[in-house]
Amino acid sequence: MRSADVAASSGWVAKTAITLEMVKVAHTIFALPFALAALFLAADGWPDTRLLALVVGAMLSARAGAMAFNRLVDADFDAKNPRTLRRALPAGLLTRRFALGFVIVCAAVFVACSAALNRLCFALSPVALAVTLGYSYAKRFTSLCHLWLGVALGIAPLAAWCAVRGVVDASTWIPGALAVAVLFWVAGFDLIYACQDVEFDRGHQLFSLPARLGPARALRLAALFHSATVTALALAGWLADFRVWWGIAVALVAVLLFVQHRVADPAEPKRLELAFFRLNAAIGPLLFAGVLCELFA
Repeated sequence: MRSADVAASSGWVAKTAITLEMVKVAHTIFALPFALAALFLAADGWPDTRLLALVVGAMLSARAGAMAFNRLVDADFDAKNPRTLRRALPAGLLTRRFALGFVIVCAAVFVACSAALNRLCFALSPVALAVTLGYSYAKRFTSLCHLWLGVALGIAPLAAWCAVRGVVDASTWIPGALAVAVLFWVAGFDLIYACQDVEFDRGHQLFSLPARLGPARALRLAALFHSATVTALALAGWLADFRVWWGIAVALVAVLLFVQHRVADPAEPKRLELAFFRLNAAIGPLLFAGVLCELFA
């Protein structure tokens, strides 16, 4: 291979690595466990390996593409915000053209995975893309952008259920309750996270509930949202006829959410990181473990 080819190849590898860091692939842990929980529930046990691979592929590609699109759309704002100006695009580590190409590839992979699952998933894939990509513009015209993000991630358990069943029927209330739980969980922690950008949002005509209500009232609303999360999780367990294991998992989630609100302080970035990522990162796997215990223990 010529040296120029090696340099080009290493450049693409480096850019891809930077892109994966930019989209925070590790944060997929937020929604993926809910999709897996719905997948195992719909399959009433261990799902087909091919089906599992396609659902994981669809989840990863959709989430990565949406996050890259969000960074692309917000690049100009990120360059003006001291908290975000070191991100890959405003810092010049990536070009917008490369980021756009990454989004297109991710969208194509998502649609391909959906088509390989069944007709219903394929038919709904453009809707899912419209919701997840459309979130990037929500902050420009509505303070309810946090709920939009919740809907975007809440699609995950419903999509995984449809991947197995291929139809929407009475049993879809189970992943529906999980979707509502995800919606309010995500909207709640996004409210907490958005409190650190109140002054920036107000100064740049961006909409958010913390900017509109003030951090104190926004944090109270986030607590209300997380109460709705616990209620929806309890409902999902009742619909699925779960017993002790799910009850333990939901109780632990309630404790984690309570601790999150005790810890969260927009004026302290380190405490916010603990509340936003570390505590939230444990919730999805904990609930997935609860589902596995209900099915196999």
